[in-house]
Amino acid sequence: MKDDWAVPHGHSVESHGKYISAIYRHMQVLIAAELAPYRIGSGQYIFLMSIASQGRTTQKALSEELLIDKTTTAKAIAKLEAEGYVRREPDPADNRYHLLQLSEAGKAVIPDVQEALSRVKDKTRMGLADGEYALLLDLLKKVLRNVSQ
Repeated sequence: MKDDWAVPHGHSVESHGKYISAIYRHMQVLIAAELAPYRIGSGQYIFLMSIASQGRTTQKALSEELLIDKTTTAKAIAKLEAEGYVRREPDPADNRYHLLQLSEAGKAVIPDVQEALSRVKDKTRMGLADGEYALLLDLLKKVLRNVSQ
């Protein structure tokens, strides 16, 4: 019975998934603490920053770009709207849809959010050379492609 759990030759016993999961959880805690003064949760900042980089976009486009389901996107956008950071406007090309863009408050908070995220990123990069960090990103992108195909 013990052999049923034997690791095939050439396969590691450790799972990268547990490290990815732990890193994600720890980063969410750090991000939440950094963004708390702005009432932006760790689940909303990615949408805020994406809208900031795109200028105007739709919820559907955000979901697709960020690989996040539509329900989660809708909840995050509703929170950002309630905080006054994002506003919706009818799409001039098709009034059935709305375009999302930053409000003046959203534009004003972006530099603070960028600084906060930079502090978290700097913490995660401690002890990693630039080449190691680049390799880490490349490997994580490969894993993401593998699991999203």
